[in-house]
Amino acid sequence: MMTYVDADTVRATLTEDAAVEAIRDTLLKGFDPADDIPRQLLPIPGGELLVMPSATEQATGIKVLTVGPDDPKRTVPRIQGQYLLFDAETLSPRMMLDGIALTSLRTPAVSFAPIAPLLTASAELLNVVIVGTGAQGVAHEATLRAVLGDRRHAEVTYVSRTRPDWCERWAETDTDDARTAIAASGLIVCASTAKTPVLNDEWVRPDAVVVALGSHDPAERELPSALMARAQIVVEDVDTAFRSGGDIVMAAADDSITRDDLIPMRAVIRGEHELHRDTPIVVKTTGMSWEDLALATAIATLLDEMV
Repeated sequence: MMTYVDADTVRATLTEDAAVEAIRDTLLKGFDPADDIPRQLLPIPGGELLVMPSATEQATGIKVLTVGPDDPKRTVPRIQGQYLLFDAETLSPRMMLDGIALTSLRTPAVSFAPIAPLLTASAELLNVVIVGTGAQGVAHEATLRAVLGDRRHAEVTYVSRTRPDWCERWAETDTDDARTAIAASGLIVCASTAKTPVLNDEWVRPDAVVVALGSHDPAERELPSALMARAQIVVEDVDTAFRSGGDIVMAAADDSITRDDLIPMRAVIRGEHELHRDTPIVVKTTGMSWEDLALATAIATLLDEMV
């Protein structure tokens, strides 16, 4: 009988730091994201259909989401969907998981997977700026704190156009306070809906780590070409980054970077490429199908162990 795993169970079963380890473990076991099945974004009446299939030695799965218009009058979530996990040996349906909860857990796990060892290598206070106060900004803070644990304290400042009620440390976009916070930060997370850069190159210090996840459209970006030109750029997969990562596509279009400048996440996690701290590190993600499968597989394994 196929099991349904609701959103609460997804969150209760796999912790944020365990999700990071699930991403890392999949790559350490030999999976190459270059072999992943490309996702498809298909136009449908009233919106889009996102289909994300993947297969590893451990399992096969597919996530199907609908994406509605960006309309504040909508009474249901803009993105809705489910994840279907199949048994690797029999190919029988094994488990259905809440697709949105899985995505919310996966996105920050991918962001921090290649840089978690760097962030935990020091016990110094980590100053952090998160650009964007939406669900992914909040999820990235939660995952960061889970990764750091009691090894390092982080002081997080959010930057956005309006201040949410829950936000203690906040600076308004394009103000001196925002620029000062960014310039002091060792970690900057860009989780915005902006279509043009949210950072200036001169604001980013040489040893900063910058995560950019808000854009997965080749015509939209969060980071300027000048920053990309001096950074070590880590991506999930080179071809995928050139298809979907506007920060990559536009920086390449103006000759600020080339394909050879991109470092596959797999090489970093497997120790085949060592990142250094004398120039900024940019982690640019767009989301790939294998990442959802890695987390769904981990959740299924943990649930089986609980029985």
